[in-house]
Parts: sequence; structure tokens; C-alpha cells
Amino acid sequence: QVQLVESGGGLVQPGGSLRLSCAASGKIFSINDMAWYRQAPGKERELVASITNGGITNYVDSVKGRFTISRDNAKNTVYLQMNSLKPEDTAVYYCNAVILNQNYWGQGTQVTVSA
Repeated sequence: QVQLVESGGGLVQPGGSLRLSCAASGKIFSINDMAWYRQAPGKERELVASITNGGITNYVDSVKGRFTISRDNAKNTVYLQMNSLKPEDTAVYYCNAVILNQNYWGQGTQVTVSA
């Protein structure tokens, strides 16, 4: 069984930074795409950033230039460095991994951007 465990969320002031981590464990041979999604209250879950096994990245327009996704394949871990945070970035952030064509999700970590 595969588990994804996120860490790194919290409360930060506007303009601040946070780094999220997500470690996958269990019976893992190879992870294809990894990604971060977020869901704000009253809104649908949206893709924030994704990264392929080969390191190709993709970002939603609202975070381009502020967020950076990266991964350590040896550690089965994906990161999201978030800089210049804005109140509208407040949401629960979820890690996603595609393993053997199956989607796995973490339980989510709360990010709150507020003065």
C-alpha cells in the first residue's frame, strides 16, 4: 500500500515563504508524475504545480514566478517552495502521485496567509 505524507504547512504573513514536502512510502517501484493541488473554502480543488519523472514542470498561472516544484526521486519526495505568498494562496494543499497509472493522495496540509 502506498502512503503520501505532507508536511510544512502553517500560518505565514503576506509576502512570506513556506516549503511543503510530501514523502511517498510503501510498495513503490517508480513514480510517474507528482503534483500539488489546493482547495480553498467554497472552491474546487485546483492543480497548482506538477513535475514529471524527468523533471518537466508545469504551473497554474497564478503561482508562476512565485512557486517552485521539485522532487528527489531517490527519496520519493516532492517539494513545493512557495515565496511571495498572498492571502489568496490560503488553502489546503494536497500532494498527488501517479504510480502504475493509479492516483494517490495525501491527507492535505493547511496553508494560511494572513496578517
